Amino acid sequence: MGLRDRFRDNGRPAEPSENEHPRGRGNGNGNSDSATATERPSARALTDRSTGLKARIHRRMVERINLASLESVDPERLRTQIRQIISALLAEENIPMTEAQRAALEQEVLNETFGLGPIEPFLHDPDVADILVNTHRQVYIERFGKLELTGTKFDNDEHVMRIIDRIVSRVGRRVDESSPMVDARLPDGSRVNAIIPPLSIDGPVLSIRRFGVRTLHMNDLLELHTVSPGMAEVLQGVIRGRLNTLISGGTGSGKTTLLNAMSAFIPAEERIVTIEDAAELQLLQPHVVRLETRPTNIEGRGEITQRDLVKNALRMRPDRIVVGEVRGSEVMDMLQAMNTGHDGSLTTVHANSQRDALHRLETLMLMSGVNLPNRVMREQISAALDVIVQVTRFSDGTRRVIAVSEIVGMEQDVVAMQDIFVFRKTGLDEEGRVLGQFEATGIRPKFADRLKLAGVDVSPAVFREGQVL
Repeated sequence: MGLRDRFRDNGRPAEPSENEHPRGRGNGNGNSDSATATERPSARALTDRSTGLKARIHRRMVERINLASLESVDPERLRTQIRQIISALLAEENIPMTEAQRAALEQEVLNETFGLGPIEPFLHDPDVADILVNTHRQVYIERFGKLELTGTKFDNDEHVMRIIDRIVSRVGRRVDESSPMVDARLPDGSRVNAIIPPLSIDGPVLSIRRFGVRTLHMNDLLELHTVSPGMAEVLQGVIRGRLNTLISGGTGSGKTTLLNAMSAFIPAEERIVTIEDAAELQLLQPHVVRLETRPTNIEGRGEITQRDLVKNALRMRPDRIVVGEVRGSEVMDMLQAMNTGHDGSLTTVHANSQRDALHRLETLMLMSGVNLPNRVMREQISAALDVIVQVTRFSDGTRRVIAVSEIVGMEQDVVAMQDIFVFRKTGLDEEGRVLGQFEATGIRPKFADRLKLAGVDVSPAVFREGQVL
């Protein structure tokens, strides 16, 4: 499961709003049953009582134990001891509870103490891909490619801030008024972004892009119809033949997932250096060196950028360099590395099409401060890149590779490019799912000869025009 569900076709209806309650039964006079309404506490009253009890139990538990001294205790033994303390505190409160209510309260206090509070259950749900906290009042999740509003809420903005501080402190980062934005990661590799006032007007906002329980491989993407068998064969050949590859797509389109799946074809004997803003790649090869950027410290110093890491990686004798995403001045050093003996390197970029990806690289080169003519920049790009893979998220939540294109050089002042495979969308079915098919354009790529010389055998049949792959 996990990120596999980022590519699923079906959605799930959102939970009903907490305000959508059935009306009370009339008493025959057109009025609601006031006696029943008086005897039965409202949903808000029950929620407030549960929240207050949970906060009180949590506060008393913290007073009784030293959490810092428990870091060396076995987690399972620790949880058992905490449960016993919670049970004793509930007994002291002398509040009648069913076993289910007691177990639920114990779990909430445990989540509050050792986890991420109200959103902790979502981190254990393999169907949930994204968790989006829009201040303390509202939590959305993405499930099967669709966003849905949950009934989960935080107590207040301070409650959200405690969870944010807990996340960022684990990776040595901070968030406060002087540094109101932060990128971090969870132990499972999920990406975290937090932004707080004064930048976030209504309160602290937390976004968690889950990386999944397990890494998806190319076979998984085939089952999910993200790629076709012919595409998968060629992409495997591209990696084994050491072609420089750029994966392009919009936010949430599955670029990192595809990058992970393709990187699995890198031979185990090669030395790989990965460079990321927040480490999330999960390469399975034995010889992998992982590098991560560092933000400024409290004095505004000590920042290490991706460009710094790319420059340093060139001195580390890498066979391949994998940059999680190019988004700044590191694009210059990345392209130069591709042009100077580091064949087979991979990276991703945010763009809506292959041509937009090339324009994006030009823009990033200009942002790095270089003063080069357009033609020189485009020559640098065309010489460095061999293949662009475009991935898209459709309206039904599915992700598909919609094009595999080859860079073939320059035509006057334009980077020449030709599509090898495309996905042709034909419409929507009655349930709103995208219909279409993968096709070969009939063009035999120029890199086919390079693959053959590298000992990579790709069947000529996969390039046959109009073939549904």
